[in-house]
Amino acid sequence: MSTTTGAAAARAASTRRVLDYLRFLAGRFGGMLLVLLIIAVISYLIFYVLPSDPAQLSCGRPCTPDRLETARAFMGYDKPWWQQFGLFIGGIVAGRTFGSGPAAIHCSAPCFGYSFRLNEPVTQLITDRIPVTFSIAIGAAVLWLLLGVSTGVVSALRRGTLIDRSLMTISIAGVSAPSYLVGLLGIFIFGFILNMVPVSGYVPFSQSPVDWLWHLVLPWIVLALLNAAIYTRLTRGQMLEVMGEDYIRTARAKGLTERRVIGRHALRNVLIPVSTVFGLDLGGLLGGAVITEKVFSMQGLGSLLIDAVGNLDLQVLVGVTLFSAFLIIVANFVVDVTYGLLDPRVKVT
Repeated sequence: MSTTTGAAAARAASTRRVLDYLRFLAGRFGGMLLVLLIIAVISYLIFYVLPSDPAQLSCGRPCTPDRLETARAFMGYDKPWWQQFGLFIGGIVAGRTFGSGPAAIHCSAPCFGYSFRLNEPVTQLITDRIPVTFSIAIGAAVLWLLLGVSTGVVSALRRGTLIDRSLMTISIAGVSAPSYLVGLLGIFIFGFILNMVPVSGYVPFSQSPVDWLWHLVLPWIVLALLNAAIYTRLTRGQMLEVMGEDYIRTARAKGLTERRVIGRHALRNVLIPVSTVFGLDLGGLLGGAVITEKVFSMQGLGSLLIDAVGNLDLQVLVGVTLFSAFLIIVANFVVDVTYGLLDPRVKVT
């Protein structure tokens, strides 16, 4: 009887944990949608309502009166701003048709608008640039995570030694150095003096995997060195804190090897805060590595955003801003989910 009761209690506890976790996910997902909506409203108001005549900015210069009216009707600027915003949100959800008659252009969902200057849907512009930015971001993120965590662990285990002081000095220099300066130094040393790697441009992976890798080596190294410095200091601090915990002393008292104590007990707890920072950093970088893309002449989301600012292309500005915000918020959501799996105490907060 007691066995049956115990099994039922265990099943009930397991069900409660699952329901708590589902409520946790639902709350985080609802918050993500709310933040996206707020960002969409603010971005739209800033870029469309504040300018005196967004149609004039979309039309560009020179812009004849006929072309201006065409741009206003084509983009829907002849409607009240709340109707424009409704069309904008509707385009993201279900797609949108710009203009009417034979000149009408349909933009499939998610439609972030249409660039009147470039004569192309913003979604297509973003899609064309995603491979470049994602290639830079993911490769660099893997490098800086491996480099930063490993050097942070070594520095913590060699606390107070020459190795520790050297790694901390290098990490301070890495945190302080501007990314454009490190990028230019990398181009000068590895590109012009040593002539080891290409210094600009991007080759699609489908065209040549080797050239794709070769053109990304230098941007990866630059971003990895800059960001690894932050992770070195973060990992070192967390490692020193964890190594003083009671469960570490208990593991050592049981006769476990130092490698097992560090790898199985200490490092797992160190990676919880590191994974949080990593997810947010990766999400931000996926939204566009602006300076890196410009320094290495790569046409990614960051370059698209800078070009849109220079050309006052409102549709592209809003589209890239919302897409970048979406990536950051999704990364934050994934971090919350991962954190909840690694640390069950988070689920009840």
